[in-house]
Amino acid sequence: MTNKTRIGVLGAGTMGTGIAQIAATYEHQVILYDTNPNQLENSEKGLKKILNRQVEKERMTRNEVNSILQKITFTGDIEKFTGCEFVIEAIVEDLAIKKEVFQRIEELVPADALLASNTSSLSIASISSALKKPERFLGVHFFNPAPLMKLVEIIPGISTDPSVTEKTRNLIDSWEKVTVIARDTPGFIVNRVARPFYGEALRIYEEGIADHATIDWAMKELGGFKMGPFELMDLIGHDVNYKVTESVFKEFYYDPRFKPSFTQKRLVEAGRLGKKTGIGFYDYREGAAKLEPVKDKELGEKILYRILAMLINEAADAVFMNVASVKDVDLAMTNGVNYPKGLLEWADELKPSRVLDWMSSLQVEYREDRYRPNPLLKRKVRNGETFYG
Repeated sequence: MTNKTRIGVLGAGTMGTGIAQIAATYEHQVILYDTNPNQLENSEKGLKKILNRQVEKERMTRNEVNSILQKITFTGDIEKFTGCEFVIEAIVEDLAIKKEVFQRIEELVPADALLASNTSSLSIASISSALKKPERFLGVHFFNPAPLMKLVEIIPGISTDPSVTEKTRNLIDSWEKVTVIARDTPGFIVNRVARPFYGEALRIYEEGIADHATIDWAMKELGGFKMGPFELMDLIGHDVNYKVTESVFKEFYYDPRFKPSFTQKRLVEAGRLGKKTGIGFYDYREGAAKLEPVKDKELGEKILYRILAMLINEAADAVFMNVASVKDVDLAMTNGVNYPKGLLEWADELKPSRVLDWMSSLQVEYREDRYRPNPLLKRKVRNGETFYG
């Protein structure tokens, strides 16, 4: 595939518009399709506003902006996908709708065209089962906002032809993205490995070890994370974050490692969804009192290392279960959710034996399967190895 490749994008929401912008920036002709005329109008207006701001900040020239806009066709006519050699879908996370749409698109595009879904939670195998040629289908998961976030997870399904994976990765690499290959398992890499960042923070909060402001302070000031887990959940929206946790928990056959939190469930039920509703864990309303953290280093380190041990254990499990390589897991977490360093690189710095000690202590204390140390972590310690050794 070259920059002459004609790209189709299905869905003119924030993600679809962002993907269209990227493809057009790299000289592709883009068909951006949506069934909703208002959504198409909002997409075009929003994109022009974003690009004009880049001109104002002198990050782009007027000619560059005009070139991008001229390369995107905003349309409500699905027939325009005829001739597209690569089509990516970014619509609602509904399996039946995705299957129906891809069946329609398969009839329109050339026989050798590649088809992809930007799904973050659905099985690639399930979507591909609706196609006559499932071998040309795979997952291509961008992160929001797509033009700014470097990471793209490439997820071949059980039926995907290896050449399709290679061609797709080469295309996305040509857009100067950081691509990682992930196995078709729930949450892929990022949404799976990141669960303890939220889940264990919520557990610490529920146990009364520290309030949410103190936990956020520990993760930022002592751990170097850009945002604390409670700030991030408030930003994402508790409805969205809770739904992902619930989905991963269910898809992993109710493994206690991914168990959702009653505290977050109650926030969702009360409509306290975070920033978008003005209140979540923090109160964003005008005049609201600001909760100050307890800046106790000993307490902060206890919080940090408990959450970090759980994150590293989950990263080790992704490697152990052949979801991704050590390198790709670390690339995914640093580029997809802006972690200060790769979790397995961090494990090597801390020494895997220390991480195992933390996990073993938690397991002894709680006697919960949630805290079981991963077999790969145990093997690394037993053999005196590191993850990058």
